[in-house]
Amino acid sequence: MKTKILYIIENVFFGGGERSFAQIINGLDKEKYEIYVVCMPRGKFVEEIKNSANILHINLRNMFNLFNICKLTKIMKENNIQIVHSQGGRADFFARLAARKAMISAVVSTVAMPVEGYDVSLFKKVLYVILDRFSERFVSKFIVVSEALRKRLIKIHRVPFEKIVKICNGVELDLDTGLRTSDIRNKLKLEFMIPEDAILIGVIGRLVWQKGLTYFIRAIKQILDDRRQLSADIRFIIVGEGNKRKSLEHTAKKLGIEENVVFTGFRNDAERILKALDILVLPSVLEGQPIVLLEAMAMGKAIVATNIEGVNETVDNGVTGVLIPPGDSGALAEAIVCLLKDNKKAQEMADASRLAVEKNFTINQMIEKTENVYHDNMIIE
Repeated sequence: MKTKILYIIENVFFGGGERSFAQIINGLDKEKYEIYVVCMPRGKFVEEIKNSANILHINLRNMFNLFNICKLTKIMKENNIQIVHSQGGRADFFARLAARKAMISAVVSTVAMPVEGYDVSLFKKVLYVILDRFSERFVSKFIVVSEALRKRLIKIHRVPFEKIVKICNGVELDLDTGLRTSDIRNKLKLEFMIPEDAILIGVIGRLVWQKGLTYFIRAIKQILDDRRQLSADIRFIIVGEGNKRKSLEHTAKKLGIEENVVFTGFRNDAERILKALDILVLPSVLEGQPIVLLEAMAMGKAIVATNIEGVNETVDNGVTGVLIPPGDSGALAEAIVCLLKDNKKAQEMADASRLAVEKNFTINQMIEKTENVYHDNMIIE
């Protein structure tokens, strides 16, 4: 008899959490599992999983819509759900209470970003924290993507050690972009009128405060001011959309570097753009374990990132990438310039990062460990 699992996620946008859930849903053995998913009715997440799951649509964005608990409870009972697995503040709250009401004991929550780190108003943040702390008692297992998150749940959330399992995100080892790297690079340069011989340095992600993009913009200014050290032409690409885009564009214009910086907006081909980059930069001030970082490592890209929780467990400083202090534009600019000047060292780190992904961050490893969580403590006999 198949084990019935219900995944619950908000999927307002397609970020790392949605990506990981899609990988698990698509990767589980359909001979062993019958999969149901509650999420928003459209978007890339739905497209990714439509052939692997029974998709049910509920709008989970309104935390005050308590009818969602009743709807979820009904879904759980009618479909004889055995395991509930949720991710995201609102999805977690509704899923935990509905599972409690449906008398389902196997309740799993993936925590990639604690609710206290959400980029929301103070009122919403306080509300999320209260509801999260209240509903945590109904969770049988927490999955975290980093050791730092495990320690936070234990120390701040007071979650017992034995209820937490660390499972790193996973990525495909051979991301199929459909074109050779040179073709992708040429197409991108043509689209944005970038010189053929230009070096491409980029950031990929949501344009929100956690990503530290203001420091990247300021670092660009320092690099361009001191480009006498470099013989090559350089262009900087910022891929993504978010509430900080206008202020970032204003800062770039104010600094006089707008001609060297391309804001692409949201792109469905972000993986192709990543493949075209010479250096990926991750200037974040707060992260879980960014998927784009693992994708860059899998592609063998040179990486400059901030030395923050989640990132410093993924990148080995000086071996698989360069880590710099968060919020330090000068250090960021210096690290980028050093990689540009030392191609041999950059390539050695890129090769090492590829090997690190093969060893520690594959999709198969993530799925296998997630299945172990489902079986742990007799969740599945």
